[in-house]
Amino acid sequence: MALTATRVLEASASGADEVSLTRLYVLRATYLLLIVGLGGMIVPEIVAHPITERGIIPALLGGVWALAFLGLRYPLQMLPLLMFEFLWKVIWVVAYGLPQWSSGQLTPVTTEDLKATLFGVILMPLVIPWGYVWRRYVKQAGDRWQ
Repeated sequence: MALTATRVLEASASGADEVSLTRLYVLRATYLLLIVGLGGMIVPEIVAHPITERGIIPALLGGVWALAFLGLRYPLQMLPLLMFEFLWKVIWVVAYGLPQWSSGQLTPVTTEDLKATLFGVILMPLVIPWGYVWRRYVKQAGDRWQ
């Protein structure tokens, strides 16, 4: 009984009771998709790369990949990671992908980048529980400054 009460309090504190169990599993599946997708693309590049490579993008995406593991356990608390994924992809599509596409200057590499990035631009808004985001990140009072 005490364990159940503790779990109810934990769920209430994390906001997990505000989102359906189905949505939590959808979020977990999205984090798993990040783990598998980025793990297949980025981890080999991080492990074996030319010594002189700058590596900023693989390092950044490696950080996203590592944090996605926490999303499996805490899907709501890690929502900023999915919002980051959505925002950087929107910025890339708007600032780089679409201008190159509309001017007919897409290279084969940027064509593949555009396809992969558009997938995230379409998927993330469907997965992110926007009502929860609105209540937690917009309406809720922020942490104190002093």
